[in-house]
Amino acid sequence: MIDMMKKIFFSLAILFLPFFSVLPAQAEDSVVNVYFFNSDGCPHCAKEEVFLDNLVDQYPDIEVFNFELSKSSENQELFQEVGQFLQADISGVPFTIVGGQYFPGYGDDQTHGAAIEEAVLYCFDNPCPDILQAMTEVDSPDQLDEEITSSLNLENFKLPFFGEVNLKDFSLPVLTIVLGALDGFNPCAMWALVFLIGLLLGMKDKKKMWILGSAFIVTSAAVYYLFLAAWLNVLLFIGLILWVRLLIAIVALGGGAYSLKDFFTNKDATCNVGDMQKKQQTFSKLRNIVKSNNFWFALGGIIVLAVAVNMIELICSAGIPAVYTQVLIMSSLPTWHYYMYILLYIVIFMLDDLIIFFIAMLTLQATGLTTKYSRFSRLIGGILMILIGLLLIFKPGWLMFA
Repeated sequence: MIDMMKKIFFSLAILFLPFFSVLPAQAEDSVVNVYFFNSDGCPHCAKEEVFLDNLVDQYPDIEVFNFELSKSSENQELFQEVGQFLQADISGVPFTIVGGQYFPGYGDDQTHGAAIEEAVLYCFDNPCPDILQAMTEVDSPDQLDEEITSSLNLENFKLPFFGEVNLKDFSLPVLTIVLGALDGFNPCAMWALVFLIGLLLGMKDKKKMWILGSAFIVTSAAVYYLFLAAWLNVLLFIGLILWVRLLIAIVALGGGAYSLKDFFTNKDATCNVGDMQKKQQTFSKLRNIVKSNNFWFALGGIIVLAVAVNMIELICSAGIPAVYTQVLIMSSLPTWHYYMYILLYIVIFMLDDLIIFFIAMLTLQATGLTTKYSRFSRLIGGILMILIGLLLIFKPGWLMFA
């Protein structure tokens, strides 16, 4: 638990530290090589080529090496060698290399373009490996990875109170776990399950208890998964448009501010979303369903009610999923990776429900998370949402984990 909390605080600190720094001045004698693999007829390649031309005009000490693939077998062979050496997915173009970093795909100047420019600016004032040159000088990508890590000075990063940490520990999987856990501690998502457990414990049929409780949890997870998948597909359809990213950033800032306000004002960590009369009606329906002698009626009723409850309560935590899916598509992953990350998010999101359910079924005693954990999640979630919102506005490239 302590190690996990360290990782959470470290992740927040890493996100926050850059706002206290300034970009280094460009060194007069430095030259940064940019390797640009592209293909004629590729609209994203054409868009990035315009960006790189403007970047060269802005920073004359950049040299862009253009490798067009559709008309050159030599460039194709080189591209394959680069992909094998980096162990990177080179199924599409454009593919850009700056120092020790590579950037598959190109969305727009505000996302991929910003990330490429930041990599260039870093290499102006810091020693950066040259991948194409390094391919002839090192034996394996692991050795190059060590050189890159050393040049970026990330191996022994020190933070007050936490000691030595590694920046590579903060990644898209870690962000997925942190946001999923914070979203899962939402008190609005717990009240129906806790009430249902109380009803199930009064039953004599243990098998029916397990089936009805499991059905409620599985249905809740499925509804949330479908919600995240639908939101992901909306963002993928829209694309990496600037105004969409800024709108999501505003949602993150607003949601973060609300969470911090709730931490200081709602000391009982109760859910402020939802009508109490509707909750009472839900309690009454749950009671009637559980008491039904018809097993299939009870099972169907639990599933339908679980769908209805979760659809209503999505409003309480729609901010974190919206922000998470925006960060997800900015990483330009293969399609099936998106759904695997969402699955990981859902598993972590439902973890607290599963723990409470299993403890109650095994001990035959109702239990729940204390308000201490719920309030603490509001604090950490609020800070993290605000930081992500600021990064979406000012430093979107830092959220492109691919």
